[in-house]
Amino acid sequence: MEQGRTMDLSAQMILFAHVVDAGSFSEAARRAGHAHSAVSKQMGALEDRLGVRLLTRGQGGVSLTEAGAAFYHRCADVAARVAEAEASLGEHGAAPRGTLRVAATVALAKAQLIPRLPAFLAQYPDLRVALELGDRPVDLGAVDVALSFTEQIGDGDVIVRRLARNRRIIIAAPSYVAANGPFERPEDFARANVLRLMSLQQWNDWGLKGADGGVVPLRGNFEASSADALRHAVLAGLGVARLPEYLIGDDIRAGRLAHLLPDYASEDTDIVALYADRRHLLPRVRVFVDFLVETFGAAPLWRQADAGA
Repeated sequence: MEQGRTMDLSAQMILFAHVVDAGSFSEAARRAGHAHSAVSKQMGALEDRLGVRLLTRGQGGVSLTEAGAAFYHRCADVAARVAEAEASLGEHGAAPRGTLRVAATVALAKAQLIPRLPAFLAQYPDLRVALELGDRPVDLGAVDVALSFTEQIGDGDVIVRRLARNRRIIIAAPSYVAANGPFERPEDFARANVLRLMSLQQWNDWGLKGADGGVVPLRGNFEASSADALRHAVLAGLGVARLPEYLIGDDIRAGRLAHLLPDYASEDTDIVALYADRRHLLPRVRVFVDFLVETFGAAPLWRQADAGA
């Protein structure tokens, strides 16, 4: 950076984001290979250009003013988009590389995503995957791709790729059914210990209707924050639950769980891949999403659960 030359606004915005991320002029200068005085001069020029103080200087580094905090998010977005565009050009014509940041629900990741990763990473050896697990809505600004479900889509400015149809079915351990059953009619579930998911309340509305047309009341003494935890609770004989086929298909085929009310049809949802609407989609994101569409698109193994039930 030439100390006497004033950058254009976009370059100053990127540098401002780097200064905030680094916490000081000196550290930002060290990372970028610039002189401390040059970075300080550009930040002063940026504040003069905007007519507002962005940073408070101190012995311990810099801190954001209120105006600076609001401006930082815009600048960080510009810096990220420029970095993505540069990476996209760098990867053009070459094998995808770098870190792929993926988010998924706990149950879906453990049951269906992680088993697929060896084949994906064998196909793209220059990639590494950073997987974030959680059952709450994902900030797509923090990850490249999120695996989720139709009912969890909240941001309209995202690309949605359908991976597979997902159906939830009612199950219990054979030991629980033997001790508390039978559970052959919707009315029977009024006396069942129904296990609930706390992170998505609408998921707990089964909509079971009795012979009189009324909704069957469901009660229980256990709830958990993930479907994976509910699966383990059901396997332990704690009660009945409604869980996705992809999670418990193997358990049904092995006889560890019994499929109750096989004629009951829950509201189908899709398993989807979500990613931000970016013009310059990184090759590593594109190949990962295409891989998911291909591997999930075949007839899912978990659909064989009903055949053996």
